[in-house]
Amino acid sequence: MAQYDVVIIGGGPGGYNGAIRAGQLGLKTAIVEGRGKLGGTCLNVGCMPSKALLHASEMFEAASGGEFAKLGIEVKPKLNLVQMMAQKAESVEALTKGVEFLMKKNKVDYIKGWGRIDGPGKVVVKAEDGSETVLETKNIVIATGSEPTPLPGVTIDNKRIVDSTGALSLPEAPKSLIVVGAGVIGLELGSVWKRLGAEVTVVEFLDRILPGTDTEVANAFQKILTKQGFKFKLASKVTGATATDKQVQLTLEPVAGGDAETLQADYVLVAIGRRPFTQGLGLETVGIVPDKRGVIANDHYKTTAPGVWVIGDVTSGPMLAHKAEDEAVACMELIAGKAGHVNYDIIPGVIYTKPEVATVGKTEEDLKAAGVAYKVGKFPFLANSRAKINHETDGFVKVLADAKTDRILGAHAVGPNVGDMIAEICVAMEFGGASEDVARTCHPHPTRSEAFRQAAMGVEGWTMQA
Repeated sequence: MAQYDVVIIGGGPGGYNGAIRAGQLGLKTAIVEGRGKLGGTCLNVGCMPSKALLHASEMFEAASGGEFAKLGIEVKPKLNLVQMMAQKAESVEALTKGVEFLMKKNKVDYIKGWGRIDGPGKVVVKAEDGSETVLETKNIVIATGSEPTPLPGVTIDNKRIVDSTGALSLPEAPKSLIVVGAGVIGLELGSVWKRLGAEVTVVEFLDRILPGTDTEVANAFQKILTKQGFKFKLASKVTGATATDKQVQLTLEPVAGGDAETLQADYVLVAIGRRPFTQGLGLETVGIVPDKRGVIANDHYKTTAPGVWVIGDVTSGPMLAHKAEDEAVACMELIAGKAGHVNYDIIPGVIYTKPEVATVGKTEEDLKAAGVAYKVGKFPFLANSRAKINHETDGFVKVLADAKTDRILGAHAVGPNVGDMIAEICVAMEFGGASEDVARTCHPHPTRSEAFRQAAMGVEGWTMQA
């Protein structure tokens, strides 16, 4: 039996980043992954392939929808969906091979197969051919991620009724698509197929899109999407779906009660969230019992079982790749006897639509509920010179700061490239920065980043360009 300091079950962003950090710290480490490729959901059927299609569909829409023509570029594009999918697959393959190289570079053993815990300090790996290998280790790290949450009454066949994985590989550009769930995944993938020609209808159980996001930003974003052609049916409950070879009929009814309604589309995407993946993990062999949502509790990444740790989507907190990565680093540092820490108040969230939505820290609703006195600074992209010259003026930036100390408590934005620019606010918040710190920091001109500076100026009422 192989002997290790750390065995990580799961090769996603939490698992592979944890393995890299463990290797750097001199821990003898193995990473176990049953998919056959490292990278987890994110690299294989999530973050990365979706971004490949988001980018490609944006280029297609710019060429076909009038944006190029306005710039004096006259073209008549033709959609080659086979090639669009092929370039997506090539990019994903390159990334997964890159992660595999990083395992070798950091002296991590990559073991292909499905891992399960078989009592304290023991992991059994079942290979594709059915053979089993036993690994002995001082520490087991659970990094098994999450899977799409099923919708009661709706059977996902990944032919006509698809989950997020199926929506990344449709065999044709649909003429119509119904998205069940107005969260990040549904809106991102809905926007891909909208740009490629689909009529998109979004059905949401709640009375708003993007639950948990700053309400003002979510409302503004919904108006932008509506202007782009999205249709929304909010406060609606899906009661059933019937698929044929060519279409899907979806039945729904108002949450508050009323007449049922039937919608018809080429495809239905079910994107109502994700749930922790713990199936067949052998948790019972070490006495770990997940809660009713399937979440494994942690205390500084320690589970209730000695020597067993947990990170990423399978434990508490937002299901985000970068959150899993930060937890992985902290967990490995704790295992190595160092100080490991994640600041959960400063984990950004981004929706990679066009325009993007980015958020970090507290929302206005959070601050009001907690009774915190705060000030607000806002700045519209309509007044940002670079956004205006680039014809991308939808959206705004909002900065929230403590009314007494001016310390930044949160920032929320909808607009061009805000997913990249929100990192500036994350850094400021990590150092306990004030809105004035951002407001008095020189930003390059003309850039979209100036919108964040102007919003920070607005906290104290001296916005200069609007």
